[in-house]
Amino acid sequence: MEPTRILLTAPEISSLWTQYMFDSMSICFIKYALEHMEDQEIIEIYQQSLELSERHVQQVKQFFEGENFPIPHGFSEEDVNIHAPRLFQDPFYLYYMYIMVLEGLTGYSLSVSTSIRADLRTYYIKCNTETMMLFEKIVDTMLTKGILSRPPVIAPAKAVDFVKQQSFLNGWFGERRPLTALEIGDISFNLNKMHLHVALKVGFSQVAASNKVRKFIYRGKEIANKHIDTFENIYREEALNYPISWQSQVTDSTTAPFSDKWMMYQIQLSTQLAIALYGTALSVSSRRDLGEKYIVLTSELLRFAEDGANLMIENGWLEEPPKASDRRALSKGKTEGTKNSD
Repeated sequence: MEPTRILLTAPEISSLWTQYMFDSMSICFIKYALEHMEDQEIIEIYQQSLELSERHVQQVKQFFEGENFPIPHGFSEEDVNIHAPRLFQDPFYLYYMYIMVLEGLTGYSLSVSTSIRADLRTYYIKCNTETMMLFEKIVDTMLTKGILSRPPVIAPAKAVDFVKQQSFLNGWFGERRPLTALEIGDISFNLNKMHLHVALKVGFSQVAASNKVRKFIYRGKEIANKHIDTFENIYREEALNYPISWQSQVTDSTTAPFSDKWMMYQIQLSTQLAIALYGTALSVSSRRDLGEKYIVLTSELLRFAEDGANLMIENGWLEEPPKASDRRALSKGKTEGTKNSD
């Protein structure tokens, strides 16, 4: 007797689809970067990353084929011109991979937690382990080259304490308490992400073919710079150090290495992840002024993301994720068919 075939759940399909899109996008960027990269240590990191991404794409294809799901279109050689002039300097490529790998680790952890089938759990645990090893190499290389901005340090407390007054929550009025380690950690990571956003958008706005896309990217750059100013102002009040900018790592090339579709997806992905990170930060920020700032900044990103989605739809670039059957439409069709037969 053959064992019962266990179908993939919707969250499992979602994880596979998202990974295929992410890795097919990454392959384009990595192949382009490897064409003109000069630093051998960074080249080795990118070669290892390319090997992982290509292996993941093939594995995801096998999972989809086994379930009779269509293979996502994702991104291909049509979306990259690997012979285009250099758009970014080598240190930025290392920083880009640092942020992308962090996002990959977050995604793999979520995929493990939402996977029920044994082969999916085994697969994502392996992905997580391999990516953690790559992350170790990236961080060590950044430290060696002196290009990793360390987050602020705080002095150790004399003893464990508990909140005794509601002034702990103050923000707009009254004396504000110092930031907690949780709040500092989230602001630092969000600053790092926004600095990546700005540098990418500076480069993309120079090379985008469509005037609409170019204007949209420029608007995104202005938003990201405003968010950076907001976070840096908080750190200035607290006398804390903040990360360096990467805008100077963009060259003056105006030749597009990527399709407008590819660049829009990269920007949309980064925006969606920023929204998720702001939500996480909001949940652990006890100071009222921080909560209010995250709500305002998130609202701005949501509007930007919606406009980006509309622009992609307008150009036929927004690939639709797998979705559930439309039972209402099926029922309606069946009912109408019955009436016609009568």
